[in-house]
Amino acid sequence: MNSRSEVRDFLTTRRARLSPERAGLPAYGGGHRRVAGLRREEVALLAGVSVDYYTRLERGNLAGVSDSVLEALARALQLDEAERVHLFDLARAANTSATTARRRRRPGPTLRPGVHLLLDAMTMAPAYVRNGRLDVLGANALGRAVFAPLFDTAAPVPNMARFLFLDPAAQTFYVGWETVAADSVALLRAEAGRDPYDRALTDLIGELSTRSEVFRTWWAAHDVRLHRSGVKRLQHPVVGELTLAYESLELVTDPGLRLNAYTAEPGSPAREALDLLASWSTAPHERPARRSVE
Repeated sequence: MNSRSEVRDFLTTRRARLSPERAGLPAYGGGHRRVAGLRREEVALLAGVSVDYYTRLERGNLAGVSDSVLEALARALQLDEAERVHLFDLARAANTSATTARRRRRPGPTLRPGVHLLLDAMTMAPAYVRNGRLDVLGANALGRAVFAPLFDTAAPVPNMARFLFLDPAAQTFYVGWETVAADSVALLRAEAGRDPYDRALTDLIGELSTRSEVFRTWWAAHDVRLHRSGVKRLQHPVVGELTLAYESLELVTDPGLRLNAYTAEPGSPAREALDLLASWSTAPHERPARRSVE
């Protein structure tokens, strides 16, 4: 991925979505503006920099840019927290040589024994650990039972983005597939900003862009997300619909890895379904019958 083009496209798309009215500027020219959103001159005015300097930034040159300028730019473009973090990541990549970036310590293909022990100890909450590329590196028994369609793929290391965009089962498994899939694109876009020299990530994005028109379209939007907590709705092939809250926790000792754990309200149908799956995962020969979906 080209760092300059990443910067250019991100700033251009953020500028295009922001109207003068929303930015608190007079809309000169009425309905005859030649650009979508703000002009470069207007962003420069809001950020307190010269037009020439902002133009240089938008052309992808973030070399030497200060944190104060980045903060001013984030305010001018009304970036949310995820977008602000992404802008700083892009600037950090622009000021790091490719050689240095490639030496960055990335998570290995296997988990530490202590992480496996932690996962196995979480017997009543489905959980898994993923990296920034959305490779699922490990899961507990209940996590494998809940996300069975993902783990049923032939790949030795399941990848959530490949499953979402290349496996037809994903659109049945995830209730509200479009939201989940769009979030996965935004997570990969944020990861690309953090580590643009990750060859495996570049290969994954190339594969998905080639094989999925939807992914290719959403990738071009340059949207980014933070993934910390929320709710997932699943249509499980055995126990039917599950509504689960999740927390995504960074593993500080293993930079780049996150533990995702899911819970259900006590006494809810989802909790009963998790209990059923938990009993199945500890005794696989007693697989429960498929629930009818009305």
